[in-house]
Amino acid sequence: MNGLAKIFCAIISLPFISCVSEVEPTLFTLIKNSTIKENGVTASNIYEKVFNVIYNKNSVNWISVIPFTYGYHKHYYSYQRINFNSENWLWNFTLFGILTPVLCWSNEYDKIIMQRDLILAAMVGNMTKLEELLKKGVDVNGRHPYGWTALHAAAINGRSKAVKFLLDNGADPNLADNFSNIYQVARENRKTPMEVEVIRESEFSTILNHSQMFRGCTPLHYAVLVNDHESVKVLLDKGADPNAVNEYKLKAEEYAKDIGMKTLVRKYGEKFDQERKERELEDRRKFPLEQRIKQRIIGQEGAIATVSGAIRRKENGWYDEEHPLVFLFLGSSGIGKTELAKQVAEYIHKGKRTGFIRMDMSEYQQKHEVAKFIGSPPGYIGHDEGGQLTRRLRENPSAVVLFDEIEKAHPDVLTIMLQLFDEGRLTDGKGKTIDCKNAIFIMTSNLASDEIAEHSIQLREEAEKRIQQRYDGDKLEDLEVTETITLSRRFKEKIIRPILKSHFQRDEFLGRINEIVYFVPFTRTELLKLVSMELERWLKQANEKHNIELKWDPIVLDVLADGYNVYYGARSVKHEVERRVINQLALAYEYGLIKNGSSVFISAEMPKTEAEKAKLQDASIPLKFKVKGKDEAHFMDIDPSEQLKSKNQ
Repeated sequence: MNGLAKIFCAIISLPFISCVSEVEPTLFTLIKNSTIKENGVTASNIYEKVFNVIYNKNSVNWISVIPFTYGYHKHYYSYQRINFNSENWLWNFTLFGILTPVLCWSNEYDKIIMQRDLILAAMVGNMTKLEELLKKGVDVNGRHPYGWTALHAAAINGRSKAVKFLLDNGADPNLADNFSNIYQVARENRKTPMEVEVIRESEFSTILNHSQMFRGCTPLHYAVLVNDHESVKVLLDKGADPNAVNEYKLKAEEYAKDIGMKTLVRKYGEKFDQERKERELEDRRKFPLEQRIKQRIIGQEGAIATVSGAIRRKENGWYDEEHPLVFLFLGSSGIGKTELAKQVAEYIHKGKRTGFIRMDMSEYQQKHEVAKFIGSPPGYIGHDEGGQLTRRLRENPSAVVLFDEIEKAHPDVLTIMLQLFDEGRLTDGKGKTIDCKNAIFIMTSNLASDEIAEHSIQLREEAEKRIQQRYDGDKLEDLEVTETITLSRRFKEKIIRPILKSHFQRDEFLGRINEIVYFVPFTRTELLKLVSMELERWLKQANEKHNIELKWDPIVLDVLADGYNVYYGARSVKHEVERRVINQLALAYEYGLIKNGSSVFISAEMPKTEAEKAKLQDASIPLKFKVKGKDEAHFMDIDPSEQLKSKNQ
């Protein structure tokens, strides 16, 4: 029994023992002249010794090494001696298997230690150590566990040579410090504020009040704070952004202690702004906003052109700076209103979390819910919390704000918006005013959506008749271009405006809207693109999750596009694909008709004779599914629905 047990343990231990080979250098560096060496274990004979311990009933001392850091810049290790007694070799071997993965982690600890060594070297200006650590591959932009980088440490301690050296070796001059204050960091890391303060002072700086907020400060903020002209000049020359703000929304120049420093930073700030504007202008010329949006939104040429034109005016200074931009998006559900608002925010704020604010106006239908919007007045519950809109606008006063389904809002909310749209400012429940003239406000509504849809369909049918009369069959692209329609001015004034006025009951509210943007139903060409995109999405998912290859006949796009409902937009196409394709694939997968590694081909059984067409009448054209196994040469027809019926009988 003992012999079999030994062989079994030797086999199952191999993965653990192999792990040791990856950490031998680190292992022997950490424990140096410890008991492993005393027992004659070296890098060359470690495997032999391990097996000798088991088979020869010897005894050896192993060490679990758990490195940690504390206090001033010294690294300490705790050692726990564990004696592997030969009398209980099975228990010993189990312990060895448990401890070996722990030792494997020591490589990661080495990286953390070297990263902190780099920060400490930058802090004291030890150029030799900096060069040595960077040659070893330490990340020049790596962070201390509490959030700062070596460049931050060099800047706050006035080490201009270290600042220049780090920048020359790829340090990012615009990385923000993630350290907030000692209390918040202590909570996040389960430490006491005193412990955090000791580490912050010993590994960053002793001149700061660490109970204050430092999140968002760049190396330039710190260099200006200590009045280090040389470091400031180097940082600015290497591309530091003088207009970057910290958590308090303060620029570096606002920490300047003398007029010379303030002038220097301000001068570079103006130059930086000008260069940024020129780069953005060149970027917009090469890749106009319309093209960017069309990559994410299908159709809605008129809506995209209207919004892009207004944004372009704002970007180039051709707009009224005293009033924010206000849009009203009209159209049925599922045709891109919300998505267009998101794309505008993505374009302007480059994906920043605070750059897009979405307010669902169905949450503000009652009079008492208005307080949630801007905050409760003094003496009421929730006064200290502020309003949902005011709180988020305070974070980013130039955000893109989406008021979704504005027609559902209580009239008192619209009264608040009068001030917001007219003066570009908002007063919260505490009496504080937020200036948001640079914000963009977008309202969406389903008002008049039926009228817009019906009128658009009528216009499109007329346009298609005209196209058919002159279409020569040479250029299909001509058909796609001329399918774009424009609602007439008369229709907007005689049909749409009375509906809006009847609902909002105030001309002054409508008069504050810069652009009313109309979203029309999709054309046939656009529907085919939507179906194709939806199938492509499922193709990717089938491949990633089930290793199933999905293909389809082009006629399938036409068949699925017939499921489009003008009143539900793209969602109806999505649901049609799920109902007619994905449901069948899921059913076939459940009953084993398709398996991992299979190929599936989807086609449509089109009616060929008048009798077949009459038989179908209003029914959908059926889809056919063929499957081929991983090692099979030919496709076979499958009918998942019939399989389910036979099982239920």
